[in-house]
Amino acid sequence: MIVWFTSFVLPELVDTEFFKIRRVRTCINLRIEVCYELAIPDEEFSNLKAEANPLAQAYLHKVNSHPGVYCIALNRPKSKNAISVQLLKDLRGALNQAISEKLLNVLIVYSSTPGAFCSGADLIERKSMTDTQVREFLSNIREIFNFIDELPFPTIAAIDGPALGGGLELALTCDFRIAASDVTKMSFPEVRLGIIPGAGGTQRAPRLIGMSKAKELIFTGRNLTARDAQDLGLVDYVAGSSSTAFERALELAKEMSSSAPLALRAAKSAMSRSLDTPLITALNHERTCYESLLDTKDRLEALVAFREKRRPVFVGE
Repeated sequence: MIVWFTSFVLPELVDTEFFKIRRVRTCINLRIEVCYELAIPDEEFSNLKAEANPLAQAYLHKVNSHPGVYCIALNRPKSKNAISVQLLKDLRGALNQAISEKLLNVLIVYSSTPGAFCSGADLIERKSMTDTQVREFLSNIREIFNFIDELPFPTIAAIDGPALGGGLELALTCDFRIAASDVTKMSFPEVRLGIIPGAGGTQRAPRLIGMSKAKELIFTGRNLTARDAQDLGLVDYVAGSSSTAFERALELAKEMSSSAPLALRAAKSAMSRSLDTPLITALNHERTCYESLLDTKDRLEALVAFREKRRPVFVGE
C-alpha cells in the first residue's frame, strides 16, 4: 500500500515500524511531499487496525454508520485525558494509522468518556520528570500537534468537557471545534503556573481570534464557557442542549464525508496556503491541486453519476 502525505511535517515523525519513506520532495512554500509505503504486509496492517486496543490511551476507530468518518478517542478517563507520555505515544500511533486510510474523509478527535475532552498536561507525571524528560515531552507534544495541524483531511475537535492548557491547544490544531453547551472550562491557565502555553497556543490562538483577544485570554488565564468561546471565535459551533459535541461533530462530518476523498484533501491543501503566501503563489498552488484531480477515477465517476442521475461512488483514486 502506498500512502501520500503532503505537509510541513518532518518525515521522522512517522512511525517507521509501520511505514518506510519512498520519496521526499520539497514543494512550494517549503512544504514537504512524502510518499510512504507500508513496511508490513497490507493484510497484517489491516488486522492490526481491527484489533485496536481499547485500553490504549488514544486509539483510532471508524464510525460504521458514517462511511468515511474516523475518530481518535482520547482514553484516560480517570484523569480527564490528561496528556501523559503514553497518551502521546498512543496518539502518534493512531495518527500513523489514520494517514494510511485512503477512504478517510473526516477525522474527529474526542473523549471516549462522556463529559470530557482533555485537561492538559499530566502535572502529576510532570512532577516526577527530570528537566531533560520535560524538554523531550515538550518536543514530542509540539511535533505531534503540528502533525495534526498538517493532516491532509478535515479534522474536528469534539469538546464535551474541560479543554485546559494543552487540551485547548490540541483543539486548536483541528480545522473545526465544536463544544457542548454545558462546557464551562476552556482556558490557557499556564501563566498562573509560572509557564506559558508551549504546544502552539501562543501562535495558533492569535491566528484564529486575533492578537488582542488571544493576549487577554493567555495573560489572564480566564475560564471560558462554550458560548464565550464561540463569541471569541475560538469555537465554531456549540451543540444544542439535548446533544453532545460529538453528536454535532458527526453531523458536520456527515455533510463532508460524502465528498470525494482526494478532492477534500486537495481543497484543504489549496486553502492552507491562502493566508501565508502571496496571492499569485497561492493561486498557482490552487491550480496544481485542481490539475492533480483531472485524471482520477473519482472525477470520472462523478461525471458518469451526474449523467446517470445517481450518487457517485468514490474510491479515493
